[in-house]
Amino acid sequence: MKAKALAASVYVVDDEIDVLDSISILLDSLGLNVKCFTSAEAFLKNYQPSETECLILDVMMPTMSGLDLQTVMLQHGISMPIIFISGHSGIPESARAFRAGAVHFLEKPFDYDQLKECISEALRKSQEYRDDFICKRKASVLVQQLTDREREILILITQGHANKDIAKILNISTRTVEAHRFHIKEKTQATSLAELTTLVIHAQLN
Repeated sequence: MKAKALAASVYVVDDEIDVLDSISILLDSLGLNVKCFTSAEAFLKNYQPSETECLILDVMMPTMSGLDLQTVMLQHGISMPIIFISGHSGIPESARAFRAGAVHFLEKPFDYDQLKECISEALRKSQEYRDDFICKRKASVLVQQLTDREREILILITQGHANKDIAKILNISTRTVEAHRFHIKEKTQATSLAELTTLVIHAQLN
């Protein structure tokens, strides 16, 4: 029996109960898993990561503002697309939000069709973040299998150096370079220069 796919999670943080209720009804109608909080502190205390997720966040709140919550999330490595909503903020607040990675900034009262489009885009970005994280983690695991010398040669290979050039740079024989090259491909399962280059980029070796 095929496992049922989990619904994407949308977190909503706003101190206005009416706003939480109306957004919650909308998200329920879209089949999304909605989790509402009346403060930034409550969100941080109860947040549990989901595979695909985004955050609808009010800018102005009594204790911790939405912008401050965004900063705290970055500090704690909580990475998800954020849609800011606000009835009182101006250009400085929206500029700060976008600089820190927000994907949208909507003014209250906002159009619900527009909000739905923003949520769809944010959830697509969330999946992209997850796919990118998985690629980087896999690349990191593969690269960790290499010796220091093999990593050194791998970088030179992806920079376009031929075996003869690598041998001269490292003051070793061409045959030794060829042996290392074979082991690199064997350990990383890469079959082409393009795959090796992608591996180096994802593992952040370059």
